[in-house]
Amino acid sequence: MHKSTTFLLFLFISYNASAQNANNALKVNNEVRDTARKKDLIDIGKSIFHIRTSPAHQENPKKIMFSLLPIGATVPGGGRALITSTSAGFYLGDRKTTDISNVTFTPYWNFKSRFGLPLRSSIWLSDNSWNIQGDTRFLVYPQYTWGIGSGQEDQKMLVDYKYVRFYQSALKRIKPFLYVGLGYNLDYFVNIKTPEQRLQEFSGYDVGTEQGNNSFSSGISLNVLYDTRNSSINPLPGAYLNLVVRNNPVFLGSKTNWKSLYIDARKYIPLNTRPHQQNVLALWTYLWTGLSSNIPYLNLPSIGWDPYNKSGRGIDQNRYRGKGLFYMEGEYRRDITDNGLFGFVVFANATSVTEANNKFKKIHPAAGTGLRIKFNKASNTNIAIDYGFSKGFSGFQINLGEVF
Repeated sequence: MHKSTTFLLFLFISYNASAQNANNALKVNNEVRDTARKKDLIDIGKSIFHIRTSPAHQENPKKIMFSLLPIGATVPGGGRALITSTSAGFYLGDRKTTDISNVTFTPYWNFKSRFGLPLRSSIWLSDNSWNIQGDTRFLVYPQYTWGIGSGQEDQKMLVDYKYVRFYQSALKRIKPFLYVGLGYNLDYFVNIKTPEQRLQEFSGYDVGTEQGNNSFSSGISLNVLYDTRNSSINPLPGAYLNLVVRNNPVFLGSKTNWKSLYIDARKYIPLNTRPHQQNVLALWTYLWTGLSSNIPYLNLPSIGWDPYNKSGRGIDQNRYRGKGLFYMEGEYRRDITDNGLFGFVVFANATSVTEANNKFKKIHPAAGTGLRIKFNKASNTNIAIDYGFSKGFSGFQINLGEVF
């Protein structure tokens, strides 16, 4: 475990001496960037409908920049659904000293009984003095589980439940780019059931797996954030490190006492030959592990269940679940057109999850490629269309904004 934790920090060796200068240069570059040479879908729409706009220097610097994407896609448990993703980017202070805030609402519905209402936010107050993070969801969310560890492709079970999540945290800046704060985390899984075999018998796990059981966890978290990026929508060169220690005591309502640790590290390396074009190598790794033996089954670390449900492209969500999960991903991002309207990515990732004996034994790789279409150049929001594949699974994924 100590070796895995050490590896998570390797990305940050190179930037400690240069983070301040890199971030300041990026801020200046964003302010002076010649957006006249850039084009997005909004520009195309204005051209088609002959909509005239005021010069860029006359625009309201605090305006809200919306991106909207109605799509049809598959959802966990099978079937098609209508998914409408709305993203709003805005500044709550001077753009030279304040990062862009982002709120994303992604409701989905399959016209039957499966639907979800997820709302996520990352708010930066003026001069980046505070970062307020939120994640609220109500989901009717059937999905397959393969049990503990690597499992077998042909041995899976559909688990049906309703899910309420309420995560809120407030982090105060204590040094440039460094934030510390507290959070409250609530997970409520309602009426957990399976159509055939009992989940407890299938998984061999006896916490939070009883048929018709409600699993409730309520806890506080210590959050440490180091972030030299200036946007979570489409991160440009910079680095990110997030550490969350969560404690769920019985006196706050949890059914069992349990603790967990989540460490997330990211690095964005510019490879620019032309300053106005994107040409970036993005690296991401995280370690998510339980620190107790009585964690409810649906709270165990699982691929695709990281805070923003973005890990594991090319892998079925929930495919690997265990007491500990280690993840690595690399992605190359490049503009295709000189005006930034189209771009592409290629990516590869690897997942390792603890088996029934709580040891890491196997590595599960995946890879893929994707198309990027600039929706809103003001907030640098892309429509991300990715195709990923791994052993036993392949599929498309569509997002507003980059995966990480």
